Amino acid sequence: MKYRAFFSVALLAVIVGADAAAPTGNSSVVEKTPGLVAFWTFGEAAGRPRLSSGTKSPHPLAEVGGPIPRVAGGPFSGFAAELDGKQYFKIPHAETGDLNISGPDAQVSMFAVVRIVNLKQSRTIAGMWSEGRGANDDTGTRQYALLMNMPTYGGPNRLVPHISSEGGVTRRADGSAFPWCADYAVTAHEVPAERWCTLGFTYDGRFLRAYINGVLDELKLDPEKHKRTDRYFTQEGPGGGDRGMNPYYHGRGIFRYDPVKHAQTKPGGGSDFTVGARYAVGKMLGESTIGKFGGLAVFNRALTDAEMQKLHEAANAPALEAASPPAAAPSPRAARTAFPQASLAWPVRIGPGGN
Repeated sequence: MKYRAFFSVALLAVIVGADAAAPTGNSSVVEKTPGLVAFWTFGEAAGRPRLSSGTKSPHPLAEVGGPIPRVAGGPFSGFAAELDGKQYFKIPHAETGDLNISGPDAQVSMFAVVRIVNLKQSRTIAGMWSEGRGANDDTGTRQYALLMNMPTYGGPNRLVPHISSEGGVTRRADGSAFPWCADYAVTAHEVPAERWCTLGFTYDGRFLRAYINGVLDELKLDPEKHKRTDRYFTQEGPGGGDRGMNPYYHGRGIFRYDPVKHAQTKPGGGSDFTVGARYAVGKMLGESTIGKFGGLAVFNRALTDAEMQKLHEAANAPALEAASPPAAAPSPRAARTAFPQASLAWPVRIGPGGN
């Protein structure tokens, strides 16, 4: 009997460990960074909520669209969640707690370790970002989000973190409205496709900054090239100047949903916190993401450049990529958008677009 028990335990260990992989990174670096609100390492099996580690609230991410596979290879748990563009995670608005970062003086930062596939489809990392039914719809309850590939105002295939003070569409100083939310930073380089990378942003109450692989990927505004000729972009920045691209000047805080104040104007309610998808143009899965999520962290303050670099190094994305199973040759886009680890000295390509 004892031999049978021993065999059963050994067999279970083999089964459980068969798809395990050693973490490439150091989760304690993330957990020790001041201002941490949530940190998911995606080590839980499919069918279970993904829980935040190192924080006062577990912030359970619920699966939507069926069980989301756990696959071997991840920076902090040795695993990652693999999204197929038809599933995502969410925390209902009423349960967001300290993830509900909002108000006139609010600050926020987000850091993600991901392997993105198909940027034409995959546009959402995470955030509290409900856009409403489409153009000119002001019922949205946008707050903050880490997004990708928004060509309307000069962000094709780029990292484009968003901030909203209105919840709905952006408004100029005179109160006139844009058809969409136009407040987002844009990186100089494209989001790396089909390879592990880190993506992040910070918002200090004034400027929005976007980071690829730990680096602030700066970009100066070219109004014509970036489709930002409106006076809002060119004359309503600091001192009557332009708002820039990355960093991008916002300076109006983050929208706070009030169920009484907004009962009539925003009947859909406050935004959920979602990972891998968002409510846009009247549906959740129109711009949902395909790829692997190995780590996601949210902070209630603006991290420094040095802190973002330290988080990137803690993930050790190059080692994670090197340890990934052999795959088919990368697509032409993936090869073209491979983001350098040590240098940003390469040509900036702004392609055509519009959404």
